[in-house]
Amino acid sequence: MNKKNIFDLDKGFYIVTGGIGLLGKMHCEAIAAFGGIPVIFDIERNDFDEFARKVEKNTSIKPIFIKTDITNENSINESLLFLKDKNLMIKGLINNAARNPSVSSKGLAKSNRLENFSLNEWKKDIEVGLTGAFLCTKLIGKIMYEEGAGVIINISSDLGLIAPNQELYKKEGFLDSEQSVKPVTYSVVKSGLIGLTRYTSTYWPLKVRCNCICPGGINNGQPEAFLSKIKKLIPMNRMAEKNEYQGIIVFLLSSASSYMNGAIISIDGGRTAW
Repeated sequence: MNKKNIFDLDKGFYIVTGGIGLLGKMHCEAIAAFGGIPVIFDIERNDFDEFARKVEKNTSIKPIFIKTDITNENSINESLLFLKDKNLMIKGLINNAARNPSVSSKGLAKSNRLENFSLNEWKKDIEVGLTGAFLCTKLIGKIMYEEGAGVIINISSDLGLIAPNQELYKKEGFLDSEQSVKPVTYSVVKSGLIGLTRYTSTYWPLKVRCNCICPGGINNGQPEAFLSKIKKLIPMNRMAEKNEYQGIIVFLLSSASSYMNGAIISIDGGRTAW
């Protein structure tokens, strides 16, 4: 074992879906810090240019952005053709993209009540979170298999392991029927990614490893009332900082985890241990 190089990512391409989001950026920073080239598949460029300059300044590696609709097979294939001309192997895929109704200073943006949840919203959430992961796994996994090696990481959630505690989102002065809730699709998508992980890990096991992480929530300006309630559900008595998942990303993409396949890893401050 070469301890110095065990975490190196060897300047290969590592595709991150939804890579311009909060966690996606952290994944990309971690990849670049250990020598890999982050490739962001996303439909919105947003502040990519500023982000890329920051990463390049810190690591001398410039991330790549390719506008990609991961729910569209043709769009993914076009993005992969662009990479093919670069003469570097695709060594990893992080299925990170999801429609996540996060908690802002005003609480959840929509009520998302099950009895009122629209079929259209259901389809959108499933399409991005599950269909997108399936298509990327199918197309990119096949390339990595044919090239001889690769790693897939699916980003699930602690809410892929347990049900959301809807008490966290309750507001005083509202009837139960008026309270906002975490939507049913979030649980279905994050649970589905665990199933996709197990399936994929046994499909190309000699060449493509697939593992799943189940992160807890990230401290990101939520209301104090929400933070006070959720801390009581976490043995470490706090939410995660946004950079606290970077170590596991590097570990799972690198040869440090060479015998890890099909693992479902909770990283939630102990919440799912209770």
